Amino acid sequence: MSDQELVELAFTMLQRSYVPYSHFPVGAALEGADGTVYTGCNVENAAYGSSICAERTALVKAVSEGCRSFRRLAVVGNGQDYCWPCGACRQMLYEFAPELEVLVANGDHSFVKYSLCALLPQGFGPSSLGQ
Repeated sequence: MSDQELVELAFTMLQRSYVPYSHFPVGAALEGADGTVYTGCNVENAAYGSSICAERTALVKAVSEGCRSFRRLAVVGNGQDYCWPCGACRQMLYEFAPELEVLVANGDHSFVKYSLCALLPQGFGPSSLGQ
């Protein structure tokens, strides 16, 4: 699957987002090391802290299915700016894949690619605990 195909798959998730408060749908597609892709969308809640981002939705789906190793993640939104993962998502992803390739797209489907390490320098992970 090409980078653009992964981005387009993430865009299909925008329609599934539940965003009655922010009205800002986000889609994600996370590729496991074996090539399996796990998708996600953001799901908001009236108790705002209970909301979950698209990236974490995809990650939790993958982990719950037994996947623990990842290659790439596409994160997309409809805005003019690129749809960057928040700090909480970066931290959750770092736990499993510090070298993950992250594709961030804007509403016109153009994207840029960064490593997760570039987006979360000096990240805190299992090795930080001496494990």
